[in-house]
Amino acid sequence: MKAAITKMSKSKNYFQAKKTAASFATALAFALALLLAFPKNAAAQDDINFWSDYPNEELADALVARMSDEELYSQILMFGWAGAEPSDLLNEWVSSRGLGSVKVFGWNTDNTTLVARSVKTLQQKAQKRKLQIPLFVATDQEGGWIRHVKGNTSITPGNLSIGASGYPYDAYYSGYYINREIAALGINMNFAPTIDLYTDKNSTIIGTRSFGENARIAGILGAAWAKGCLDAGVIPTAKHFPGHGDTQNDSHLFLPSINIDQKTFENRELVPFKYLIQNDVPAIMSGHLSFPQLRPNGEPASLSEYFLTEILRKQLGYKGLIITDDMMMNGATMYAGSVSRAFKMAIDAGNDIVISSTTAQLDEPLWTGVIASMKRDTDFRQKVVTAARRVILAKLNYYKGKNTAPLYPDENQIDQRIPDKEGQKFFLDQACRSITALKKKSLPFTKESAGKVLLCGSEPQFFKAGKERWPNSGEFRFNYAMGPNETQWAAENILSTAQGYDTIIMCVADQNSAAVAKSLSAIAGRKRVVIFAIMSPVLVKDFDWADTILLGYSYSPYALEALVGAAAGEFVPPGTEPIN
Repeated sequence: MKAAITKMSKSKNYFQAKKTAASFATALAFALALLLAFPKNAAAQDDINFWSDYPNEELADALVARMSDEELYSQILMFGWAGAEPSDLLNEWVSSRGLGSVKVFGWNTDNTTLVARSVKTLQQKAQKRKLQIPLFVATDQEGGWIRHVKGNTSITPGNLSIGASGYPYDAYYSGYYINREIAALGINMNFAPTIDLYTDKNSTIIGTRSFGENARIAGILGAAWAKGCLDAGVIPTAKHFPGHGDTQNDSHLFLPSINIDQKTFENRELVPFKYLIQNDVPAIMSGHLSFPQLRPNGEPASLSEYFLTEILRKQLGYKGLIITDDMMMNGATMYAGSVSRAFKMAIDAGNDIVISSTTAQLDEPLWTGVIASMKRDTDFRQKVVTAARRVILAKLNYYKGKNTAPLYPDENQIDQRIPDKEGQKFFLDQACRSITALKKKSLPFTKESAGKVLLCGSEPQFFKAGKERWPNSGEFRFNYAMGPNETQWAAENILSTAQGYDTIIMCVADQNSAAVAKSLSAIAGRKRVVIFAIMSPVLVKDFDWADTILLGYSYSPYALEALVGAAAGEFVPPGTEPIN
């Protein structure tokens, strides 16, 4: 019996040993499989590039470690080009220097097929470099009257129109369809939405680019717009931090000063940006804006460590890209004293991408001076490294995501995608939801009630839509941007023309057309004078003498069609004026 038990014990030990050996072999095989599946970390590889298969954070570190000072600095620069196609100089920056980003400005975009071809060519040059880091390709396609990519892209009703409807739905789909068009061209970054508030009512810099004067509503609509932009495959950029709405001055010409206290700054200017930050907006543009009560030295926010690092990064907890407004604007260079000093100050302040609307020469001080500073100042060099890593990581997250603009746009598909067919239907509906009746004494004006109609304006769609509703209407045409002589001529002649009509419908877009419209007050009461405000409502604030005032907020063909339709009684204007 004892012998039998001893035999069984030995047998059991044998099978346990065999089982243990099998388990060890399995574990070893599994470990080897893991090693094969996941080779050494990215830092240990000699042949990695942007498209290597590693976690984005790890790959960003490895790419930055392999870059020279010149490559690091190039990665945080964004240059535009003049003319229809990129210059030889810009191509040289991409091919030889590894320029990180390019911007498509409004002076070279009438031929969208050529834009797509140019973007494709620049991206191909970037991919020929060793690390194969692609470009960010940016533009300003806000909607409304800021539309840098032209050609057949949609002229949309714009932000103030969205503010008048008040629907986040309208903001989302405006962002979606606007950006779906530019994504077809390979443009992957949009400097929009504008979330500046319409605080200074006499400002012509922001004006109808704003969603309105309510900070909370601007934040909600801006966040919805940005989400639509992302869903279209384009990176949105909220601007202009920390708020451009309370000034009439244009930072293209000089540095605007916004004289508000800390409480107003926090409870008004910062509110829309807080909404966008809470919704993970990937990029914010810093503005050339001075707030003397907050920084007595008058430094612009774009060059200020206080605004960008202390407030935006630390207080608001923002993690995304910070991008300067154009550094060729006087608002930046006048304070800094020179372009090269402005570029260095922008990096010191905490910007990740520094923009120049023109392509710098290869040996300009903005290049040589910054490179020299990197080599002698380790703290400054680290700021460049930090910015370059943030840019590269943003590119990795974008290009290796599921929804992107094409790296190489198909120029043969442009006509099928621009204008966006679904977007055309949406923008007309959105315009109708925004039309606001400021005054409506005799509204509507049907064929029977309007009598003889005189159409006064500049936009072809206005006359086309008007003729469809009132077939026998007359016309009084003038240029959209009238000079003083044409304004005087129009003001003197419109009254004599109007004598033979019962209803006069006049489009007001700026101070000059408003001056022409005011001459019609002489016949108000004897004739029905209908005013269409096709830009800022402020222009018609003292037109109490008019029979009817409709606000359209835009000269977009969709807004003009909606204004005429509302005047003819096809729908009741549902909009609410987004400013007081």
